[in-house]
Amino acid sequence: MHVIKGEMMITISEKAYPSLYQATDKASISSQKKFYFYLRIYLIMLIVAAFVSYQWPDSQSGAIVSASLFFVTLLLLVVIKLEKPDEKWYNSRAAAESVKTIVWKWMMHAKPYQNQENEHNIIRDLKEILFQNKDLSSVFNEGNDLKFAVTKEMQTVRDMSFEERKSLYLLQRIEEQQKWYAIKSKKHKLKAQRWFWIAIIFHAIAIILLVLRIKAYHYQFPIEVIATSASSILAWLQANKFNELSVAYTLTAHEIAFIIADAKLVTTDESLSNFVVYSENAFSREHTQWYARKGEY
Repeated sequence: MHVIKGEMMITISEKAYPSLYQATDKASISSQKKFYFYLRIYLIMLIVAAFVSYQWPDSQSGAIVSASLFFVTLLLLVVIKLEKPDEKWYNSRAAAESVKTIVWKWMMHAKPYQNQENEHNIIRDLKEILFQNKDLSSVFNEGNDLKFAVTKEMQTVRDMSFEERKSLYLLQRIEEQQKWYAIKSKKHKLKAQRWFWIAIIFHAIAIILLVLRIKAYHYQFPIEVIATSASSILAWLQANKFNELSVAYTLTAHEIAFIIADAKLVTTDESLSNFVVYSENAFSREHTQWYARKGEY
């Protein structure tokens, strides 16, 4: 999407945000990937260890391999505890979204930037975000600083007329956010359903094997392997919270629809300021609730 100002096409992509956003966004993505990588390896190791124990129950080498695999899983738990990639992921994401909110408020002349003609206030607030998240410096990429606190695109949008700013905010912030939440909601719902049925299948297999063992107790069935696999799937579901996020994203998408309906009431700079503040608070509220939910696990 774009808005035309004179002969210039204005597109506010993530590259148009300050360098602090680029740093926190990349830190969030890299920390998220690291957390799920550790989690995948941990769960796979548990399943493999259970398989080795089943395949070679009376073998010394099998016992050694199984013990080694469990030792690796223990190390992974220690690494996750020490590195805390999940916390770095959540904190970086929160910082990135805070930067984005400040940027849109500044571009739209929204409170507290409605009468600010220079860059002092926004730079002060961006520095405050950086200071509050200085513990994330270890995951920030080198070269990301505040020298691009206000980009050319940001300044161009701020210099637009009221109607141009309103139109751009509706198209490239409100509607883009609604589309993002709607797409994410559907994706998380599909993933939740997929993993739920996979878990059901593994549990059903475990029950069938237990019944078969009653009938043929002299046979060895991989019940422990299946049970460990089922538990790992449930752990994966719990870590990702597909259902909870799907519901939260759906509610936010509906709330944004109401926000869009209120846009017709925006007729002045003052009403646009209030509209932007309300909208950004709605986005921040959803993210804060998501962060709180993640912190419970």
